[in-house]
Amino acid sequence: MSLGYAQKLSYKEDVGSVGMPEFFDANKLLQQKIEKLARMIEKSKHLVAFTGAGISTSCGIPDFRGPKGVWTLQHEGKGVPQASLPFDRAMPSITHMALVELEKAGILKFVISQNVDSLHLRSGIPREKLSELHGNSFREVCPSCGAEYVRDFEVETIGLKETPRRCSAMNCRSRLRDSVLDWEDELPRKEMNLAEKHCQMADVVLCLGTSLQITPACNLPLRSVRGGGEIVIVNLQKTPKDKKAKLVIHGLVDKVIVGVMQILNMRIPPYVRIDLFQIIYGCNSGGKYARWSIKVCSVHGESAPLPFIQSVEVSFPERPELKTALLEQQPFSLKRELIRTRPVKVVLKLNFSDGCACHFTTVELPVDFQASADYVSRERNVVFQNLRDTTVKSNCCGHLSVVEKKLLSAPAPTAKRESMIYAIVTNIIEYAGLPLSNWLSKINPKGKRGSRKVKLLGDGNVVKKHEDVISSETPLKKVRAY
Repeated sequence: MSLGYAQKLSYKEDVGSVGMPEFFDANKLLQQKIEKLARMIEKSKHLVAFTGAGISTSCGIPDFRGPKGVWTLQHEGKGVPQASLPFDRAMPSITHMALVELEKAGILKFVISQNVDSLHLRSGIPREKLSELHGNSFREVCPSCGAEYVRDFEVETIGLKETPRRCSAMNCRSRLRDSVLDWEDELPRKEMNLAEKHCQMADVVLCLGTSLQITPACNLPLRSVRGGGEIVIVNLQKTPKDKKAKLVIHGLVDKVIVGVMQILNMRIPPYVRIDLFQIIYGCNSGGKYARWSIKVCSVHGESAPLPFIQSVEVSFPERPELKTALLEQQPFSLKRELIRTRPVKVVLKLNFSDGCACHFTTVELPVDFQASADYVSRERNVVFQNLRDTTVKSNCCGHLSVVEKKLLSAPAPTAKRESMIYAIVTNIIEYAGLPLSNWLSKINPKGKRGSRKVKLLGDGNVVKKHEDVISSETPLKKVRAY
Protein backbone atom coordinates (compact mmCIF):
# COMPACT_ATOMS: atom_id res chain seq x y z
CA MET A 1 0.00 0.00 0.00
CA SER A 2 0.99 3.59 -0.51
CA LEU A 3 3.00 5.46 2.08
CA GLY A 4 1.08 8.52 0.91
CA TYR A 5 -2.12 6.63 1.66
CA ALA A 6 -0.93 5.89 5.20
CA GLN A 7 -0.05 9.55 5.78
CA LYS A 8 -3.43 10.74 4.49
CA LEU A 9 -5.45 8.53 6.82
CA SER A 10 -7.18 10.15 9.79
CA TYR A 11 -5.42 9.61 13.11
CA LYS A 12 -6.45 6.44 14.94
CA GLU A 13 -5.10 5.49 18.35
CA ASP A 14 -5.79 1.76 18.09
CA VAL A 15 -4.73 0.20 14.80
CA GLY A 16 -4.57 -3.36 16.13
CA SER A 17 -1.51 -5.49 16.78
CA VAL A 18 1.74 -4.15 15.34
CA GLY A 19 5.35 -5.30 15.37
CA MET A 20 4.13 -8.84 14.96
CA PRO A 21 6.95 -11.43 14.99
CA GLU A 22 7.59 -13.37 11.80
CA PHE A 23 7.74 -17.17 11.63
CA PHE A 24 9.38 -19.34 8.98
CA ASP A 25 8.53 -22.99 8.47
CA ALA A 26 11.53 -25.31 8.22
CA ASN A 27 12.47 -26.17 4.65
CA LYS A 28 11.20 -29.76 4.74
CA LEU A 29 7.90 -28.74 6.34
CA LEU A 30 7.55 -25.84 3.92
CA GLN A 31 7.99 -28.18 0.97
CA GLN A 32 5.33 -30.52 2.30
CA LYS A 33 2.89 -27.64 2.77
CA ILE A 34 3.55 -26.24 -0.71
CA GLU A 35 2.89 -29.66 -2.23
CA LYS A 36 -0.35 -29.93 -0.27
CA LEU A 37 -1.42 -26.45 -1.39
CA ALA A 38 -0.67 -27.32 -5.02
CA ARG A 39 -2.90 -30.41 -4.76
CA MET A 40 -5.68 -28.32 -3.21
CA ILE A 41 -5.47 -25.76 -6.01
CA GLU A 42 -5.38 -28.48 -8.67
CA LYS A 43 -8.57 -30.05 -7.30
CA SER A 44 -10.34 -26.75 -6.65
CA LYS A 45 -13.50 -25.92 -8.59
CA HIS A 46 -13.86 -22.37 -7.30
CA LEU A 47 -10.58 -20.89 -6.05
CA VAL A 48 -10.67 -17.37 -4.55
CA ALA A 49 -7.58 -15.35 -3.59
CA PHE A 50 -7.79 -12.96 -0.63
CA THR A 51 -4.75 -10.67 -0.63
CA GLY A 52 -3.12 -8.21 1.75
CA ALA A 53 -0.08 -5.95 1.97
CA GLY A 54 2.30 -8.93 2.19
CA ILE A 55 2.02 -9.67 -1.53
CA SER A 56 3.35 -6.19 -2.38
CA THR A 57 6.36 -5.97 -0.06
CA SER A 58 8.62 -7.47 -2.75
CA CYS A 59 7.42 -4.62 -5.00
CA GLY A 60 9.07 -2.10 -2.67
CA ILE A 61 5.85 -1.24 -0.80
CA PRO A 62 6.12 -1.73 2.99
CA ASP A 63 3.44 -3.65 4.87
CA PHE A 64 1.70 -2.30 7.96
CA ARG A 65 2.16 -4.66 10.90
CA GLY A 66 5.44 -6.44 10.28
CA PRO A 67 8.68 -5.59 12.12
CA LYS A 68 9.30 -2.68 9.74
CA GLY A 69 5.68 -2.00 8.82
CA VAL A 70 4.08 1.44 8.57
CA TRP A 71 2.02 1.14 11.76
CA THR A 72 4.88 -0.57 13.61
CA LEU A 73 7.38 2.22 12.95
CA GLN A 74 4.82 4.91 13.68
CA HIS A 75 3.99 3.19 16.98
CA GLU A 76 7.72 3.30 17.83
CA GLY A 77 7.87 7.00 16.94
CA LYS A 78 10.06 6.40 13.88
CA GLY A 79 7.75 7.88 11.25
CA VAL A 80 6.86 6.35 7.91
CA PRO A 81 9.32 4.00 6.16
CA GLN A 82 10.89 5.09 2.91
CA ALA A 83 9.67 3.55 -0.34
CA SER A 84 12.31 2.22 -2.70
CA LEU A 85 10.74 3.76 -5.80
CA PRO A 86 7.88 6.12 -6.70
CA PHE A 87 4.51 4.59 -5.83
CA ASP A 88 3.19 5.06 -9.36
CA ARG A 89 6.15 3.05 -10.70
CA ALA A 90 5.57 0.03 -8.43
CA MET A 91 5.16 -3.11 -10.51
CA PRO A 92 3.52 -6.46 -9.83
CA SER A 93 5.30 -9.18 -7.87
CA ILE A 94 5.73 -12.83 -8.77
CA THR A 95 2.57 -13.53 -6.79
CA HIS A 96 0.54 -10.96 -8.72
CA MET A 97 1.60 -12.45 -12.05
CA ALA A 98 1.07 -16.04 -10.89
CA LEU A 99 -2.51 -15.13 -9.98
CA VAL A 100 -2.94 -13.74 -13.50
CA GLU A 101 -1.80 -17.04 -14.98
CA LEU A 102 -4.12 -19.01 -12.70
CA GLU A 103 -7.04 -16.77 -13.73
CA LYS A 104 -6.27 -17.17 -17.43
CA ALA A 105 -6.16 -20.95 -16.95
CA GLY A 106 -9.67 -20.85 -15.45
CA ILE A 107 -8.47 -22.05 -12.03
CA LEU A 108 -8.70 -18.77 -10.10
CA LYS A 109 -12.27 -17.47 -10.21
CA PHE A 110 -12.00 -14.25 -8.19
CA VAL A 111 -9.58 -11.98 -6.31
CA ILE A 112 -10.45 -10.02 -3.17
CA SER A 113 -7.87 -7.39 -2.27
CA GLN A 114 -7.41 -5.16 0.78
CA ASN A 115 -4.64 -3.25 -1.00
CA VAL A 116 -4.95 0.17 -2.63
CA ASP A 117 -1.85 -0.09 -4.85
CA SER A 118 -3.67 -1.04 -8.11
CA LEU A 119 -1.15 -3.83 -8.76
CA HIS A 120 -3.83 -6.46 -9.40
CA LEU A 121 -5.26 -4.30 -12.18
CA ARG A 122 -1.80 -3.48 -13.53
CA SER A 123 -0.91 -7.18 -13.59
CA GLY A 124 -3.92 -8.06 -15.73
CA ILE A 125 -6.63 -9.35 -13.39
CA PRO A 126 -9.94 -8.37 -15.08
CA ARG A 127 -11.86 -5.70 -13.19
CA GLU A 128 -15.00 -7.85 -13.12
CA LYS A 129 -13.05 -10.55 -11.28
CA LEU A 130 -11.65 -8.21 -8.62
CA SER A 131 -13.05 -6.66 -5.46
CA GLU A 132 -10.93 -3.83 -4.06
CA LEU A 133 -12.43 -3.64 -0.59
CA HIS A 134 -10.49 -0.61 0.61
CA GLY A 135 -10.40 1.18 -2.73
CA ASN A 136 -7.62 2.03 -5.14
CA SER A 137 -5.27 5.00 -4.92
CA PHE A 138 -5.29 5.24 -8.72
CA ARG A 139 -9.04 4.92 -9.29
CA GLU A 140 -11.68 7.66 -9.36
CA VAL A 141 -15.43 7.02 -9.38
CA CYS A 142 -18.36 9.10 -10.56
CA PRO A 143 -21.00 9.24 -7.78
CA SER A 144 -23.74 10.02 -10.34
CA CYS A 145 -23.36 7.45 -13.10
CA GLY A 146 -20.88 5.02 -11.51
CA ALA A 147 -18.20 5.41 -14.20
CA GLU A 148 -14.68 4.44 -13.09
CA TYR A 149 -11.39 5.97 -14.18
CA VAL A 150 -8.07 4.23 -13.52
CA ARG A 151 -5.21 6.75 -13.59
CA ASP A 152 -1.45 6.42 -13.98
CA PHE A 153 -0.99 8.92 -11.14
CA GLU A 154 -1.99 8.67 -7.50
CA VAL A 155 -5.28 10.47 -6.84
CA GLU A 156 -4.79 13.46 -4.54
CA THR A 157 -7.26 12.58 -1.78
CA ILE A 158 -8.64 9.67 0.24
CA GLY A 159 -11.91 9.28 2.12
CA LEU A 160 -14.23 9.37 -0.93
CA LYS A 161 -13.66 13.11 -1.39
CA GLU A 162 -14.12 15.15 -4.56
CA THR A 163 -11.11 15.36 -6.88
CA PRO A 164 -10.22 18.13 -9.38
CA ARG A 165 -11.66 16.18 -12.34
CA ARG A 166 -15.13 15.60 -13.75
CA CYS A 167 -16.83 12.60 -15.32
CA SER A 168 -16.42 12.51 -19.09
CA ALA A 169 -19.49 10.33 -19.68
CA MET A 170 -22.05 11.88 -21.99
CA ASN A 171 -24.56 14.16 -20.22
CA CYS A 172 -22.92 13.64 -16.82
CA ARG A 173 -19.90 15.86 -16.01
CA SER A 174 -20.28 15.27 -12.26
CA ARG A 175 -17.29 15.85 -9.99
CA LEU A 176 -15.36 12.63 -9.47
CA ARG A 177 -14.43 11.19 -6.08
CA ASP A 178 -11.48 9.14 -4.93
CA SER A 179 -12.23 5.50 -4.09
CA VAL A 180 -9.96 4.98 -1.06
CA LEU A 181 -11.56 4.46 2.35
CA ASP A 182 -10.58 6.32 5.50
CA TRP A 183 -10.89 4.59 8.89
CA GLU A 184 -14.57 5.33 9.44
CA ASP A 185 -15.79 4.79 5.87
CA GLU A 186 -18.00 1.78 5.14
CA LEU A 187 -16.78 -0.82 2.69
CA PRO A 188 -18.31 -0.30 -0.77
CA ARG A 189 -21.45 -2.39 -1.08
CA LYS A 190 -20.81 -3.47 -4.66
CA GLU A 191 -17.33 -4.75 -3.85
CA MET A 192 -18.55 -6.48 -0.68
CA ASN A 193 -21.47 -8.17 -2.43
CA LEU A 194 -19.18 -9.74 -5.02
CA ALA A 195 -16.65 -10.74 -2.38
CA GLU A 196 -19.32 -12.37 -0.21
CA LYS A 197 -20.82 -14.18 -3.19
CA HIS A 198 -17.51 -15.70 -4.29
CA CYS A 199 -16.43 -16.63 -0.75
CA GLN A 200 -19.72 -18.50 -0.32
CA MET A 201 -19.11 -20.33 -3.60
CA ALA A 202 -15.43 -21.03 -2.91
CA ASP A 203 -14.13 -24.46 -2.10
CA VAL A 204 -10.71 -22.89 -1.37
CA VAL A 205 -9.97 -19.33 -0.23
CA LEU A 206 -6.25 -18.65 -0.50
CA CYS A 207 -5.28 -15.86 1.94
CA LEU A 208 -1.97 -14.34 0.88
CA GLY A 209 0.09 -11.83 2.85
CA THR A 210 -2.62 -10.65 5.22
CA SER A 211 -2.76 -10.58 9.02
CA LEU A 212 -6.57 -10.89 8.82
CA GLN A 213 -7.15 -8.22 11.48
CA ILE A 214 -9.20 -5.54 9.71
CA THR A 215 -12.94 -6.07 10.05
CA PRO A 216 -15.27 -6.74 8.36
CA ALA A 217 -12.98 -7.78 5.51
CA CYS A 218 -11.10 -10.37 7.58
CA ASN A 219 -14.31 -12.37 8.16
CA LEU A 220 -15.03 -12.91 4.47
CA PRO A 221 -12.92 -16.10 4.10
CA LEU A 222 -14.96 -17.73 6.89
CA ARG A 223 -18.00 -17.73 4.60
CA SER A 224 -16.37 -20.47 2.56
CA VAL A 225 -15.97 -22.65 5.67
CA ARG A 226 -19.68 -22.34 6.44
CA GLY A 227 -20.41 -23.64 2.95
CA GLY A 228 -18.01 -26.56 3.23
CA GLY A 229 -14.98 -24.82 1.75
CA GLU A 230 -11.46 -24.55 3.13
CA ILE A 231 -9.11 -21.68 4.01
CA VAL A 232 -5.38 -21.63 3.34
CA ILE A 233 -3.31 -18.86 4.98
CA VAL A 234 0.15 -17.93 3.68
CA ASN A 235 1.64 -15.28 5.94
CA LEU A 236 4.76 -14.68 8.00
CA GLN A 237 2.78 -13.63 11.08
CA LYS A 238 0.18 -15.63 12.95
CA THR A 239 -3.41 -14.52 12.37
CA PRO A 240 -6.65 -14.69 14.39
CA LYS A 241 -8.08 -17.06 11.74
CA ASP A 242 -5.29 -19.67 11.83
CA LYS A 243 -7.41 -22.12 13.82
CA LYS A 244 -10.10 -22.01 11.13
CA ALA A 245 -7.66 -22.76 8.33
CA LYS A 246 -7.12 -26.12 6.70
CA LEU A 247 -3.50 -25.16 6.04
CA VAL A 248 -1.26 -22.41 7.47
CA ILE A 249 2.05 -21.71 5.74
CA HIS A 250 4.65 -19.47 7.36
CA GLY A 251 6.86 -18.45 4.45
CA LEU A 252 7.47 -15.70 1.93
CA VAL A 253 4.40 -15.51 -0.27
CA ASP A 254 6.42 -15.25 -3.49
CA LYS A 255 8.53 -18.28 -2.56
CA VAL A 256 5.45 -20.36 -1.79
CA ILE A 257 3.72 -19.37 -5.03
CA VAL A 258 6.80 -20.15 -7.13
CA GLY A 259 6.85 -23.64 -5.63
CA VAL A 260 3.14 -24.14 -6.30
CA MET A 261 3.42 -22.98 -9.91
CA GLN A 262 6.33 -25.31 -10.58
CA ILE A 263 4.43 -28.30 -9.18
CA LEU A 264 1.44 -27.35 -11.36
CA ASN A 265 3.83 -27.02 -14.33
CA MET A 266 2.60 -23.47 -14.97
CA ARG A 267 4.77 -20.57 -16.06
CA ILE A 268 4.76 -17.12 -14.49
CA PRO A 269 4.36 -14.66 -17.36
CA PRO A 270 6.60 -11.61 -17.75
CA TYR A 271 5.16 -8.23 -16.85
CA VAL A 272 5.23 -5.60 -19.57
CA ARG A 273 4.52 -2.07 -18.35
CA ILE A 274 2.76 0.08 -20.97
CA ASP A 275 2.23 3.79 -20.36
CA LEU A 276 0.24 6.32 -22.36
CA PHE A 277 0.90 9.95 -23.20
CA GLN A 278 -0.73 12.51 -25.42
CA ILE A 279 0.68 15.04 -27.88
CA ILE A 280 -1.60 17.94 -28.76
CA TYR A 281 -0.65 19.91 -31.84
CA GLY A 282 -2.34 23.16 -32.77
CA CYS A 283 -1.92 25.91 -35.33
CA ASN A 284 -3.68 29.01 -36.61
CA SER A 285 -2.67 29.32 -40.26
CA GLY A 286 -4.38 32.56 -41.24
CA GLY A 287 -1.93 34.82 -43.12
CA LYS A 288 1.73 34.32 -44.01
CA TYR A 289 2.72 32.87 -40.65
CA ALA A 290 1.27 29.97 -38.75
CA ARG A 291 1.06 30.33 -34.99
CA TRP A 292 2.04 26.84 -33.96
CA SER A 293 1.98 25.05 -30.60
CA ILE A 294 2.74 21.62 -29.23
CA LYS A 295 1.92 20.12 -25.84
CA VAL A 296 2.91 16.81 -24.24
CA CYS A 297 0.44 15.87 -21.52
CA SER A 298 -1.55 13.14 -19.81
CA VAL A 299 -4.26 11.17 -21.60
CA HIS A 300 -6.39 11.87 -18.51
CA GLY A 301 -6.55 15.59 -19.30
CA GLU A 302 -4.24 18.44 -20.23
CA SER A 303 -3.92 19.55 -16.61
CA ALA A 304 -3.54 16.05 -15.12
CA PRO A 305 -0.05 14.99 -13.95
CA LEU A 306 2.13 12.89 -16.25
CA PRO A 307 4.28 11.07 -13.70
CA PHE A 308 6.64 9.06 -15.89
CA ILE A 309 7.95 11.94 -18.05
CA GLN A 310 10.50 14.23 -16.41
CA SER A 311 11.20 16.68 -19.25
CA VAL A 312 10.78 17.15 -23.00
CA GLU A 313 13.33 18.43 -25.50
CA VAL A 314 11.89 19.89 -28.72
CA SER A 315 14.28 20.18 -31.67
CA PHE A 316 14.05 21.00 -35.38
CA PRO A 317 16.89 18.98 -37.03
CA GLU A 318 16.29 20.33 -40.55
CA ARG A 319 16.00 23.94 -39.37
CA PRO A 320 19.24 24.87 -37.53
CA GLU A 321 18.03 28.46 -37.10
CA LEU A 322 15.32 27.20 -34.74
CA LYS A 323 16.73 26.61 -31.27
CA THR A 324 16.10 23.46 -29.28
CA ALA A 325 13.73 24.03 -26.35
CA LEU A 326 13.94 22.19 -23.03
CA LEU A 327 10.54 21.90 -21.32
CA GLU A 328 10.70 21.05 -17.62
CA GLN A 329 7.29 22.08 -16.28
CA GLN A 330 4.03 20.19 -16.83
CA PRO A 331 2.11 20.37 -19.01
CA PHE A 332 5.09 20.48 -21.38
CA SER A 333 4.14 23.18 -23.87
CA LEU A 334 5.90 25.17 -26.62
CA LYS A 335 4.69 27.89 -29.01
CA ARG A 336 6.33 29.11 -32.22
CA GLU A 337 5.44 31.28 -35.21
CA LEU A 338 6.59 29.75 -38.50
CA ILE A 339 6.15 30.43 -42.22
CA ARG A 340 2.94 28.70 -43.25
CA THR A 341 4.19 27.46 -46.65
CA ARG A 342 7.28 25.72 -45.28
CA PRO A 343 6.82 22.28 -43.66
CA VAL A 344 8.95 21.45 -40.62
CA LYS A 345 10.05 18.24 -38.91
CA VAL A 346 9.76 18.34 -35.14
CA VAL A 347 11.58 15.83 -32.91
CA LEU A 348 10.43 15.35 -29.33
CA LYS A 349 12.80 13.69 -26.90
CA LEU A 350 10.83 12.50 -23.88
CA ASN A 351 13.06 12.02 -20.84
CA PHE A 352 11.57 9.48 -18.45
CA SER A 353 11.44 9.64 -14.66
CA ASP A 354 13.07 7.27 -12.16
CA GLY A 355 11.57 3.80 -12.14
CA CYS A 356 11.43 3.51 -15.93
CA ALA A 357 13.93 1.10 -17.48
CA CYS A 358 14.09 3.27 -20.59
CA HIS A 359 15.98 6.53 -20.24
CA PHE A 360 14.08 8.31 -23.02
CA THR A 361 12.25 7.92 -26.30
CA THR A 362 11.95 10.15 -29.36
CA VAL A 363 8.95 10.98 -31.50
CA GLU A 364 9.22 12.56 -34.95
CA LEU A 365 6.36 14.79 -36.09
CA PRO A 366 6.37 16.02 -39.70
CA VAL A 367 4.30 19.23 -39.67
CA ASP A 368 2.74 20.51 -42.89
CA PHE A 369 0.55 23.52 -42.21
CA GLN A 370 -1.30 23.19 -45.52
CA ALA A 371 -1.87 19.42 -45.80
CA SER A 372 -4.88 17.64 -44.37
CA ALA A 373 -4.16 15.07 -41.69
CA ASP A 374 -5.07 11.39 -41.58
CA TYR A 375 -6.88 10.37 -38.40
CA VAL A 376 -6.43 7.00 -36.73
CA SER A 377 -8.34 4.99 -34.13
CA ARG A 378 -6.99 1.58 -33.13
CA GLU A 379 -8.38 -0.93 -30.67
CA ARG A 380 -6.37 -0.24 -27.52
CA ASN A 381 -6.23 -3.86 -26.36
CA VAL A 382 -4.91 -4.95 -29.76
CA VAL A 383 -2.20 -2.27 -29.68
CA PHE A 384 -1.21 -3.28 -26.15
CA GLN A 385 -1.02 -6.98 -27.02
CA ASN A 386 1.13 -6.27 -30.09
CA LEU A 387 3.48 -4.18 -27.95
CA ARG A 388 3.69 -6.94 -25.34
CA ASP A 389 4.45 -9.58 -27.97
CA THR A 390 7.13 -7.42 -29.59
CA THR A 391 8.68 -6.56 -26.24
CA VAL A 392 8.85 -10.14 -24.98
CA LYS A 393 10.32 -11.30 -28.29
CA SER A 394 12.97 -8.55 -28.39
CA ASN A 395 13.73 -8.58 -24.65
CA CYS A 396 13.89 -4.80 -24.42
CA CYS A 397 11.56 -1.93 -23.66
CA GLY A 398 11.02 1.35 -25.50
CA HIS A 399 8.66 0.08 -28.19
CA LEU A 400 6.14 2.73 -29.23
CA SER A 401 2.83 2.72 -31.08
CA VAL A 402 0.14 5.23 -32.03
CA VAL A 403 -3.20 4.38 -30.44
CA GLU A 404 -5.30 7.27 -31.68
CA LYS A 405 -5.03 10.41 -33.76
CA LYS A 406 -8.04 12.68 -33.82
CA LEU A 407 -9.20 16.22 -34.49
CA LEU A 408 -10.07 18.41 -31.51
CA SER A 409 -12.33 21.42 -31.37
CA ALA A 410 -10.48 24.65 -32.26
CA PRO A 411 -11.16 28.25 -31.16
CA ALA A 412 -11.31 29.75 -34.69
CA PRO A 413 -12.21 28.67 -38.26
CA THR A 414 -8.59 29.05 -39.36
CA ALA A 415 -7.29 27.10 -36.38
CA LYS A 416 -6.68 23.37 -36.08
CA ARG A 417 -6.01 21.16 -33.03
CA GLU A 418 -5.04 17.51 -33.18
CA SER A 419 -4.48 14.93 -30.47
CA MET A 420 -2.13 11.97 -30.87
CA ILE A 421 -2.14 9.27 -28.15
CA TYR A 422 0.90 6.99 -27.93
CA ALA A 423 1.51 3.79 -25.99
CA ILE A 424 5.07 3.02 -24.93
CA VAL A 425 6.67 0.11 -23.09
CA THR A 426 8.59 1.55 -20.15
CA ASN A 427 9.49 -1.70 -18.31
CA ILE A 428 9.63 -5.43 -18.83
CA ILE A 429 10.26 -7.85 -15.99
CA GLU A 430 10.86 -11.57 -16.34
CA TYR A 431 10.00 -13.60 -13.26
CA ALA A 432 12.44 -16.48 -13.59
CA GLY A 433 13.35 -17.26 -9.98
CA LEU A 434 12.75 -16.35 -6.37
CA PRO A 435 12.40 -12.74 -5.22
CA LEU A 436 14.37 -10.86 -2.61
CA SER A 437 13.03 -8.04 -0.49
CA ASN A 438 12.62 -4.82 -2.48
CA TRP A 439 14.13 -6.34 -5.63
CA LEU A 440 12.26 -3.92 -7.85
CA SER A 441 14.22 -1.05 -6.30
CA LYS A 442 17.29 -2.49 -8.00
CA ILE A 443 15.96 -1.85 -11.50
CA ASN A 444 18.12 1.28 -11.63
CA PRO A 445 21.12 0.59 -9.39
CA LYS A 446 22.91 3.72 -8.13
CA GLY A 447 20.44 5.90 -9.97
CA LYS A 448 21.61 4.83 -13.42
CA ARG A 449 18.90 4.66 -16.05
CA GLY A 450 18.81 3.61 -19.65
CA SER A 451 20.47 0.23 -19.29
CA ARG A 452 18.70 -2.34 -21.42
CA LYS A 453 19.59 -5.30 -19.20
CA VAL A 454 20.11 -5.20 -15.45
CA LYS A 455 20.93 -8.36 -13.48
CA LEU A 456 18.87 -8.22 -10.35
CA LEU A 457 19.26 -11.51 -8.53
CA GLY A 458 21.49 -14.51 -8.05
CA ASP A 459 24.55 -15.83 -9.82
CA GLY A 460 22.79 -17.24 -12.88
CA ASN A 461 22.37 -20.84 -11.73
CA VAL A 462 19.20 -22.42 -13.01
CA VAL A 463 16.53 -23.74 -10.65
CA LYS A 464 15.93 -27.21 -12.08
CA LYS A 465 14.11 -29.15 -9.38
CA HIS A 466 11.19 -28.42 -7.09
CA GLU A 467 13.37 -29.34 -4.09
CA ASP A 468 15.71 -26.50 -5.01
CA VAL A 469 12.88 -23.98 -4.89
CA ILE A 470 12.17 -24.81 -1.27
CA SER A 471 15.78 -24.60 -0.09
CA SER A 472 16.84 -21.19 1.15
CA GLU A 473 20.42 -22.01 0.15
CA THR A 474 19.51 -22.50 -3.52
CA PRO A 475 21.18 -20.05 -5.96
CA LEU A 476 18.52 -18.03 -7.76
CA LYS A 477 17.86 -17.67 -11.44
CA LYS A 478 18.36 -14.29 -12.97
CA VAL A 479 15.41 -11.97 -12.91
CA ARG A 480 15.86 -9.32 -15.51
CA ALA A 481 14.40 -5.88 -15.97
CA TYR A 482 14.85 -3.93 -19.18
